[in-house]
Amino acid sequence: MASTKTKLLNSCVLIIAILLILQFNMSRAQKVPAMYVLGDSLVDVGNNNYLETFFRANFLFNGIDFPGGKPTGRFNNGKNAADFIAENVGLPTPPPYLSDSNKNNVFLQGVSFASGGAGILNSTNDHPYNGTIYLSKQVGYFYEVQQRLIKKMGESAAKEHLTNSLFAIVIGSNDLFNYFSSKSKIHLTKSPQEYIDLMLSTLSNQLMQIQGLGGRKYLIVGIGPLGCTPSQRLQNSSENCYDEANNLTTIYNKALQSMLLKLKSNLKEHFNYSYFNVYDFLIDLIQNPTTYGFLEVKSACCGIGRLYAEGPCIPISTYCPNRSDHIFWDEVHPTEATTKLLVNTLFNNTKQYVTSMNLVNLLAL
Repeated sequence: MASTKTKLLNSCVLIIAILLILQFNMSRAQKVPAMYVLGDSLVDVGNNNYLETFFRANFLFNGIDFPGGKPTGRFNNGKNAADFIAENVGLPTPPPYLSDSNKNNVFLQGVSFASGGAGILNSTNDHPYNGTIYLSKQVGYFYEVQQRLIKKMGESAAKEHLTNSLFAIVIGSNDLFNYFSSKSKIHLTKSPQEYIDLMLSTLSNQLMQIQGLGGRKYLIVGIGPLGCTPSQRLQNSSENCYDEANNLTTIYNKALQSMLLKLKSNLKEHFNYSYFNVYDFLIDLIQNPTTYGFLEVKSACCGIGRLYAEGPCIPISTYCPNRSDHIFWDEVHPTEATTKLLVNTLFNNTKQYVTSMNLVNLLAL
C-alpha cells in the first residue's frame, strides 16, 4: 500500500515538474516575429562601435559582466534593456544595424538602430567627434530595412510581419541633458516648454513615419529621473538629486503621455502602445533601495572623482566589486542589475508603471 502511495506521489511530482517546465518554455516562447529598437545609449548594442564618436563603450570596464567579460559597445557592465526585452519576447538580441557592412541583411528577427548620445532632435550632440545616429536617421535606416523585407517576402507578407513586430522606443534623455547643460545655450532661445514642445512634435512626426512604414505595436519608455544620476548630483554640494533636471523630465513625461493619447485617438487600431513610467519606478527604487536588494543610490560603480561621476568609465577608472547593489554603473547609465529589475517590472504588468496597454496584451494583439 505504501509503495502504491509512493509511486502516486512520485507521479504527481513528475507531472507538476513537467507543467512547470512547459510553463517556463511558453513564457520564453517567441511572442513576436521581430523587434526593432530605436533609441540612445540605454539600448545601444554596438552601433557606435562603427562611428567616429566620443560616445563609445567598446573598452573596459564596460562589459565586465557580459558573457565572456568583454566590452561590446553597451554602456554598462553587462546586458542592457534591449537584451532583456528580447529575452522576454523570445528573440535573440537585435544586432546593431551598422554591423551589416554589405547593407543587404534583411534582419528577419529585428535590428537595433539605437545609438549612444542620440536624441530626438537632429541637433542633439551633433558636433565634431560626437557623431550619433539621431532619431530621424534611425527611422531612415528602418525604411531601408522595410524595403529589403518587401523585396524578400513580398509586400503582403512584409506588411503582416511588421504589423506583428514590436517597436521599442527609448530616447529623449540626451535632448534634456543638453538643455540644462552648463555648456548649452539652448535655454537662451527656448523656454523649457518650447523646447519640450519641439521634442514632442519631432517625436510624433517620427512615430507617424514608422507607422506609415508598417509599425503597429510600440513600447514607449519614458525618461527616468535624470537629476538623480551621479553626474547631476554633482550640481549640489549635498549630492541630492538635481531638482531642475527632474522637474524638466517630469514635464516632458506628462506631455509625452498626452501626445501618445492623441496619436492613439487619431490612428485608433493602427497605433497600439505600452507606456513604461520608468521615472516613478526609479524614484521608488532610489528612495527604498533595500526593498529591491540595492545599497548604493548616489555613487556610480565605475568612474573617477567624486561619486565616481566626474568622468566616464574608462580603463584607468576605479570600479566597484559589488556591482549588483549599485543602481548606477557610470555617471548616467544604470547597472545590469537595475536594468534587469526595470524590464522585469515592465513584463510583470505592474499597472502603477505600465499604462495604456500592458505589454503582454500588446504582444498578443
